[in-house]
Amino acid sequence: MPTQIVLTKYGHACIRLEKDGRRLVLDPGNFTDVPVALDGAEHILVTHEHADHLDDGPVLEHLAAHPDVTVRAPAAAVARLTDAAPSAGVDPNRIISTGPGEEFETAGFAVQTVGGQHAVIHPQIPVVANTGYLIDGLVYHPGDSYIVPSGPAPDTLLVPLSAPWSKLSEMVDFITAVRPRQAIPVHDGLLNHRGLPMYRKQAATFAERHGTELAVLEEGESTCI
Repeated sequence: MPTQIVLTKYGHACIRLEKDGRRLVLDPGNFTDVPVALDGAEHILVTHEHADHLDDGPVLEHLAAHPDVTVRAPAAAVARLTDAAPSAGVDPNRIISTGPGEEFETAGFAVQTVGGQHAVIHPQIPVVANTGYLIDGLVYHPGDSYIVPSGPAPDTLLVPLSAPWSKLSEMVDFITAVRPRQAIPVHDGLLNHRGLPMYRKQAATFAERHGTELAVLEEGESTCI
């Protein structure tokens, strides 16, 4: 039987995947307890340069303390990290640029990259690069976009629940377009205790109509895939 993946949700958009004792972390941003999320991580994937998805200081500290750990991110995020890497005691060659249309293996996982562009926040705010990641063909983290990956539907969609660039209607339409077995809400760090249940309820209602389960994980909780 295929080895199970253990998925753990951390703050906001950060998740950790573990398989066969190896760990991969996505989007350790500044709404996350980054040292906790990165514990044991061999590789870090970053969808884009915004601070809620990449907290430079703790990430560089982790790289400095663990010389075998590597990072992949879009070019602008890589440039920012590599500029600071020498003073942090990190070899810049361990920080690798990535973009859409790539396939590679890292930390025991097969990765396909998707998309290329962050969703529009406002016409006067520049659009930045955004790379979504499809892991082992099963788990899809879109970053800050609603790009539907080509090919078979992934088992698990990490759905951005709320954002300055998103409407609730777009969020539920994304779930129904991807049609995964389950959708796990992420990108929820801007919602308070009143708004969060409302967004989850709406997501669950629309997901269930299309055969998708909304699987809510609180921070630090895990599920097996």
